[in-house]
Amino acid sequence: MFIRVCITLCSEFYIESQRQQLETASYSSRFALALFYEAGTQIGVPWAAKYIVDNPCIRFISIDNKKRNLESPEVGPSIVIHTTVQFGVENVQKDKKEVEHLILDQLQQVLPGLPNSMSTKCHKWRYSQVIQSVLNCPGQMTLDVQPLLVCGGDGFTHSNFDGCTASALAILDVFKCHF
Repeated sequence: MFIRVCITLCSEFYIESQRQQLETASYSSRFALALFYEAGTQIGVPWAAKYIVDNPCIRFISIDNKKRNLESPEVGPSIVIHTTVQFGVENVQKDKKEVEHLILDQLQQVLPGLPNSMSTKCHKWRYSQVIQSVLNCPGQMTLDVQPLLVCGGDGFTHSNFDGCTASALAILDVFKCHF
């Protein structure tokens, strides 16, 4: 998303080659579905989080309260499901309610006999993880030096915490040189 803002700035104020370079970044789209249960509901799995490798829709499931070590008899459990990149690509233009039903159908195959939730929340990330980072910009792009305008984030490295940290350090180096 931040790169999209930078592209807009570049197209209005800065060099065309920078705009073109920023447009080389691409992102996957994904969905997440949260299921919320009444207190006392038991989710009969021995794990707190699981990576799913053999489903065309679901990539990751977490029993969120268990993952966060917040199990309590007063608070109901919640499950968070993340979809695969391919599922996101194929369904990004669909309505969230329609996608929610598709995910729930697949969830019943992965976790048969799952209790009915009391509520759900489906979220679409149009820009999720970086597939292709901005070319030839290790960690940042300095758009202008007066005033100093620097773009950064995982779109300039790769999608994980290390990528975000590497970008922050690259931006810090630019600031050190200009102040």
